Parts: sequence; structure tokens; C-alpha cells
Amino acid sequence: MRQILTFGAVGVVNTATYYFLYLIFLNALPYLAAHILAFVLSMVGSFFLNARFTYRTRPTWRKFLLFPLTNVTNFLVTTAGVYVIVDLLHAGSRFAPLIASAAAIPVTFVVSRRVMLPGSERESIA
Repeated sequence: MRQILTFGAVGVVNTATYYFLYLIFLNALPYLAAHILAFVLSMVGSFFLNARFTYRTRPTWRKFLLFPLTNVTNFLVTTAGVYVIVDLLHAGSRFAPLIASAAAIPVTFVVSRRVMLPGSERESIA
């Protein structure tokens, strides 16, 4: 339960960081470019926060290189969601990423836990 709550708290910080960067980049870039750049930068921060606080594990290059896989589904869902909200629903680009990101959270937790923790440690904590 602690991991889920910490993952949620890290997610809130990560989302705030992402959205802040997105709004900054939106001033100079098209919305999809702003989304992608903010997503990548916030994902790096998310890796270190999750390693330290959620999973209490040492960050390694292997985990760092695998961590983006945890966000592939998140990235695809949020990118598709942003596109649908902005281009198909014409709802505007300012809040689209926040709305689109909610659907991928549970999947991201499960996949990130598999990347960050060895199999025996995952099972003993579950």
C-alpha cells in the first residue's frame, strides 16, 4: 500500500512538472512537440523519484534504460488523448494533457514495478 501511495505522490509531482514544462514549451513549439519534450524530461525526473521514494532501490543504468518502457503505454494513451481532445473535439490544448493522462496511471504502476524491482522483491512486497 505504501508503494501505491508513494507512486501516486510521485505521479502528482511528475504531472505538475510535466504540465509546467508543457506550458513553457507551448509558447514556442506546436502542442505535440511541447507534449513530447515535456514528457521526456519529466520521465527522467520520475525515474529518480520512483527509484528513491517509491521502490527504495538504487538507480542503475539498466533500470534507467528500461524505465522508458514503463511509459510507452502512458505515452501512447496520453498522446492519442491529446490529439483527440485538441484536433477532434476542438477542446483546446491547455488542459488536454491533464485530461488524457489519467487513463494510463494503473498500467504505468504495474510496468514500472516490474522494471524497478527484481522478481523476488516484487513478490515479497506484494
